[in-house]
Amino acid sequence: MFKDNLVSARKMHGFSQDELAEKIGVSRQTLSKYETGDSLR
Repeated sequence: MFKDNLVSARKMHGFSQDELAEKIGVSRQTLSKYETGDSLR
């Protein structure tokens, strides 16, 4: 699933949620929702 791939890729590259969120232009809260499957937008 997307959420599992997202978490794996983030950890594999050594990014925190804050760092990745900044790089892709979303808030940390939004990224967290992507990772838990609560939101896909």
